[in-house]
Amino acid sequence: MLALGSLAAWALALALLWLLATQLWGPGGGSLLPSREPGGAGEGDDGDNVIGEEGPGAGRCRLICKSSALARSLLRSLRRGAALQSGCWLCRTWPQLQTMFQLLVPPARQPELARELLQLADGGLVALDWVMGPRGSSKRSRATTAFGTAPVLLVLPNASGKVTRGVLHLCLLGLEQGYKPVIFNRRGHNGSPLASLKLQAFGDPGDLKEAVTYIRVRQPGSSLCAVSEGSGSGLLLSYLGECGSSSYLAAAACISPVFRCQEWLETGCPWLYEWSLLLHQKRGLSRYATALAEVVETGRLFRSRSLREFEETLFCQTKRHPVTWDAYWDRNDPLREVDEAAVPVLCICSADDPVRGPPASTLPMELFHSSPYFFLLLTPHGGHCGFLREGPCSWSHEVTLEYFAAVAEFFRTEERLKGLHRYRRGVLQKREASSAACHLQEIFSWQRSYTR
Repeated sequence: MLALGSLAAWALALALLWLLATQLWGPGGGSLLPSREPGGAGEGDDGDNVIGEEGPGAGRCRLICKSSALARSLLRSLRRGAALQSGCWLCRTWPQLQTMFQLLVPPARQPELARELLQLADGGLVALDWVMGPRGSSKRSRATTAFGTAPVLLVLPNASGKVTRGVLHLCLLGLEQGYKPVIFNRRGHNGSPLASLKLQAFGDPGDLKEAVTYIRVRQPGSSLCAVSEGSGSGLLLSYLGECGSSSYLAAAACISPVFRCQEWLETGCPWLYEWSLLLHQKRGLSRYATALAEVVETGRLFRSRSLREFEETLFCQTKRHPVTWDAYWDRNDPLREVDEAAVPVLCICSADDPVRGPPASTLPMELFHSSPYFFLLLTPHGGHCGFLREGPCSWSHEVTLEYFAAVAEFFRTEERLKGLHRYRRGVLQKREASSAACHLQEIFSWQRSYTR
């Protein structure tokens, strides 16, 4: 026991020294993209797309997107919102610390979860964790939202399935604002039983499709919004691209998304972050080691030293249907059909994200400039899924919910205007028809009188 305690103490000390070294002597994170980017929100030059001010708060965020009425509406809404206003948090310029704080530190409030196991068409199981409220509290939120009836907030954790403090905080905040939060757990993740030998590949949206269909049947009168955290964006973007206008989502958001996932796994990420997620996955699948031995080399799987090696062993080097690494990503690249997405998607990214990498090489800027559905909120600081300000709470969660409300209000206003336009057009057509009839009658009477 003493040896294990000493080992844990040494590991913690090394982690703290690594964080301090990266902040004092390491590179200062990625820099913001050039200040002049075409295709902004459409209110003048690019400087008009700046949200917030320089200072100790979130900093000068920029909304990068194709010009549209929705983009202008979102820009106005984000400027009015309180989440991006000035504030203070001493470690806002320490991206590594923000990242590890959200990943490793447990939340102050644990939510009460009600788990549903959903049996899929092939016999597999996924778990849906419905957030009922803070643990130990008998109160349930009665707040209303811009959607009218309480919408469902579908939350996708990162690709390793780790439910971080950020995921739980977002769920509790959504519950307070009138949403019905539910966490989607993949096969074998977070205690979800592995009922079949098939696991969900990185960008395979098949299981998510069935889960969304079930949620729509369970909550027939509720709108559905989806949020992903970190590498979980790969699943959400794959779903949006594959389903297109049939996604049944009102809006979607990605917090610190990873877009170029193959390159991301090949390059690797900070060792403490990578080892944390790697150990989480190994611990979750270790209970099924005997069953998995039929389809994968479990010895190699549990000896893997990187996320790439783990992913490749689990899905490529299988005993039944082996595939190459490149062929695997041809089917699982989140951007393979992203042009087919047909719902608004807000991506909240920081320029100093140590996990994703520099924005110039990791953000698909052409997507945000060409698609009317994708919006990039780029902030100078925030780390990976951190975005801390004035304490241990992430302002990205407040922005996400403000964005959902703004989208709902925009489309409701558009529907009202269309209805009013249809009404006015109908009245005008009736008046024109009546006037034309009178005019024809006058002509007909004149012709009759003339022919007499």
